[in-house]
Amino acid sequence: MYKNIWSSIIALFLLVSCQPSSEELFEAGIGALDKQDFDTAIEHLNRLVEKDTAHAPAWNARGVIFFQTGKLDDAVESFSRSIEVDENNYKPFFNRGNVYMEKEEYKKALIDYNRANGLDFNQMDIYYNRGLALLGLEMYDDALIDFDKALHADPQQPQVLFNKAKALLGNNDPLNAIATLEALTTIDTRNGAAFYLLGVTEMSALGKKAEGCEHLQTALSLGYTQAKDWLDEFCAE
Repeated sequence: MYKNIWSSIIALFLLVSCQPSSEELFEAGIGALDKQDFDTAIEHLNRLVEKDTAHAPAWNARGVIFFQTGKLDDAVESFSRSIEVDENNYKPFFNRGNVYMEKEEYKKALIDYNRANGLDFNQMDIYYNRGLALLGLEMYDDALIDFDKALHADPQQPQVLFNKAKALLGNNDPLNAIATLEALTTIDTRNGAAFYLLGVTEMSALGKKAEGCEHLQTALSLGYTQAKDWLDEFCAE
């Protein structure tokens, strides 16, 4: 009898000692996530949060996986759990804001980006993404402030310049929008959307048909098919 009890104790000890630690599960999950093996990653991270519900980075990583696999509500829930555990880390606020942007819930995104910015104002991605939320809310002046902050860190960011131009147009400032688009098309000579917006703005705001048609033709040659309608209607000989 004692022998059987002793054998059971040894077996239990071996079972417990062979269980991976929280850190090992986290590293395995992140490793799988880096390889985009989402099924394996979520399996490791689920095991981790089952044994350690206060592991904020694991909840955040789960949210990243759900976001990348299109499970937006699950992503929001996981990022929120990370925030409940540790509200002093900007990452889950920033990540949850990105989910809200994908859901076009711009006010919620703005709130989260503000929280993220308050926790780490040196993260330039926050300024750009918050600028997008402000652009979605038609708060053009504030959006321009954030886009300019992002460009101050790196002036040659095509997407930031493109959205800055859109904010300038929303703010009824076509001249500066054109100047921004011209700078963008110098940096990125294959940006069909930028050539299209430049051509349309030149024609509609300034009446510059020759320049506008030239830029629309460039946009079309780069595969931006929306330019064809303008070309057919306004640029046909």
